[in-house]
Amino acid sequence: MKMPKVPEAWAGLLGQNLPAGLLSQLESRLTAAETAGASIYPRKDQWFAALERVSPDAVKVVILGQDPYHGAGQAHGLAFSVQPEVRIPPSLRNIYKELAADVGAVPVSHGFLQHWADQGVLLLNRVLTVEAGKAASHKGWGWEEFTDHILHLVAEDEVPKVFILWGNQAQKAASQIKALGPDGPHLLLCAPHPSPLSAYQGFFGTKPFSQANAFLAARGQSGIDWQLPDLDARLL
Repeated sequence: MKMPKVPEAWAGLLGQNLPAGLLSQLESRLTAAETAGASIYPRKDQWFAALERVSPDAVKVVILGQDPYHGAGQAHGLAFSVQPEVRIPPSLRNIYKELAADVGAVPVSHGFLQHWADQGVLLLNRVLTVEAGKAASHKGWGWEEFTDHILHLVAEDEVPKVFILWGNQAQKAASQIKALGPDGPHLLLCAPHPSPLSAYQGFFGTKPFSQANAFLAARGQSGIDWQLPDLDARLL
């Protein structure tokens, strides 16, 4: 299994900052897992889909999750999103509940979040792959180090951005934003993961969507249209 290339816009900015051998180490572990018969999600060509969809200079909001969905056909490289024909997972249903309560968004019948990515929402997981049926199975393999560098790179840009970190594993990356100083230009929002196991422990009622838009507007930037469109030919 050959590691796909990091999108050029990101690779150029990361430059020599990535530890030597990090991606080759990941490639070796993933190859060994696949050789041993493991199914890995998402598909290899989708591992960097979040970075392909949003260039560094286009990021307005980062939504950071933990790791991809581990059910067949669910993960496609954008955190919390599923392809249009896939049933909406429970975590995303809870996100939709908070979205409706927060900004009055009308629920849609799909879980395809590309509309957000197209506006500069980087839908990133801290770990970018998972073994089928085994949540957090690739935790500690090296992806955290890679995505921490991505977050630090985004946070180094002084253009104000919003970082939304959902879940304990995602919140471990908060230091990549806080390290730039408590009086930095960005807004950091942390909350429990929206999964059914933790959504009622502090996720609901956090109003991240309206907070993000209020923050951006106060700094002269356009907010995000969080209302997902009904699917049509343009999205498929």
